[in-house]
Amino acid sequence: MKWVVYGAGAIGAVLAARLSASGEDVTIIARGEHLAVIRRGGLLVRSEVFGEMICRAPATDDPSGVGPADVVVLATKAHGLTAIAPALAPLLGEDTIVLTLQNGIPWWYFHGVGGKWEGTQLESVDPGGLIAKHITVERVIGALAYCSSSLVKPGVVDHLEGIRFPLGELNGRRTSRIQGLAKALDAAGLKGSVRTDIRRDIWGKLMGNAPFNPISALSRATMDEMLRFPGTRRLIIAIMEEVQAVAAAVGSETGLTIEKRVAGAEQVGPHKTSMLQDLEAGRSPELEPIVGAVVEVADKASVPVPNLKMVYACAKLLFQHVGR
Repeated sequence: MKWVVYGAGAIGAVLAARLSASGEDVTIIARGEHLAVIRRGGLLVRSEVFGEMICRAPATDDPSGVGPADVVVLATKAHGLTAIAPALAPLLGEDTIVLTLQNGIPWWYFHGVGGKWEGTQLESVDPGGLIAKHITVERVIGALAYCSSSLVKPGVVDHLEGIRFPLGELNGRRTSRIQGLAKALDAAGLKGSVRTDIRRDIWGKLMGNAPFNPISALSRATMDEMLRFPGTRRLIIAIMEEVQAVAAAVGSETGLTIEKRVAGAEQVGPHKTSMLQDLEAGRSPELEPIVGAVVEVADKASVPVPNLKMVYACAKLLFQHVGR
């Protein structure tokens, strides 16, 4: 298959390197110094799982010269989609799959759910419906990335652990196209499990991301440090309870107990969340899709989330100062 990995950062780089190594036709879309380094000597992924890999897939910043792909992997930050969505047209053939890997509540979440929530647009994720205008939901396969990696400098990504990429059709069906994607990921040494309820998986990941990411940015603490400190541990658990309540209000669930989610986080150890990494690197974080979107849904569903709102307000102010 012809793959286009749009955004070869922490997650996209691992995908591009493994898919390319397995013989897939991969093109990387990147920009700036990151692109320049990739073009000069390839994309270096230093993996604790696979060893050192140099991906020499072609790289460009111009989608118009690539042509239609079989699969377009959107591996950018969620807030970057509004900028790139209008540029995707040259990559989209009649049957092109768009694989979304963003954290938080995705722009397509309420498409196809039926009932009173059908078609609900979240301004925190897709302002004005711009993304939905340029990417038809029929193309979309939702995915999550359980992959601890970081972009340490242009052209270089460190991959510590995690190779799981759960996939799900928005209607939950096990179609031939999603099975083909799972097979390709498996052949690349990754775990592309097919899920029948990808929305539940999204809430399961959000139950951790919604508290851990902003609290880590505010405290500069790693996962294990946040859970060892009694005050932040209590706050994390309180926010997890709020996220569970919001999921239930829209007819879903997290699929995990709080005890199991906390235990899983404890096993990660001294890991910096993506939001803390963004803060330290001076990058814009995924605050809106991970936290703001949950707050927006909570307000629409009249679910009280006082702890999440408090942390959201503080984190939003923090990143406003950093962005000045």
